Amino acid sequence: MNQLKSDEYPAIFSDYIETVTGDVMEELTSQIETFPEFIASIPESMGSYAYAEDKWTIKEVLCHILDCERVMAYRALRFGRNDMTALAAFEQDEFVSNGRHNERKLADIAEEFIHLRKANLYLFNAFDENELARKGMASDRLISVRALLYVIAGHLNHHVIILKARYLKNQNLSNDVV
Repeated sequence: MNQLKSDEYPAIFSDYIETVTGDVMEELTSQIETFPEFIASIPESMGSYAYAEDKWTIKEVLCHILDCERVMAYRALRFGRNDMTALAAFEQDEFVSNGRHNERKLADIAEEFIHLRKANLYLFNAFDENELARKGMASDRLISVRALLYVIAGHLNHHVIILKARYLKNQNLSNDVV
C-alpha cells in the first residue's frame, strides 16, 4: 500500500494517524491480537470505572472504539465503491449514552472486536490502489479510503494510550500489550 499523503485527510485526524508508525495493514492485523490481550488484562471489576465525573467508563471507551471502526469502515466501503454521496457526521456521545455498554462483559467486547476487525480486513485487503486513493466527504471533510484505514488503527491506539494513562495507570498492566 502506498504511503499516506497529508492531502488525503483533514488535520483533525492527525493525532490518530501519527500513532501509526509502520505499515497500516500490518498494524490493523496485529491489533487483532494485541487489543483483545489488552482488554483481557483489565479486571472485570474495573469495566465500569471512569477516572472522573462525566467521563466515559472503560467499557464505554472500548465500545466507542468498536462503534467508530464500524462508522469508518462503512465510509471506506462507500468511498471505495465510488459512492461519492456526502456522509453525515455521527454523534459519539449519543452512541455511547445509548449503547448500554456497562451491561456487557469485557471478554464479549474483546471477542466482538476480533470478529469486526477480521471482517473489515477482508474488505480492506480487497481494495486496490485506485480504490484506496478515492476520496469522499464525511462530516463535511474530504478524506481518502486509505486515510480511513489509518484513522481506524490510530483511533484505537489513541484510546489505548488514554486508557493506560488515565484509567489504568496504577494497574501494573503488561507494557507489551498494544
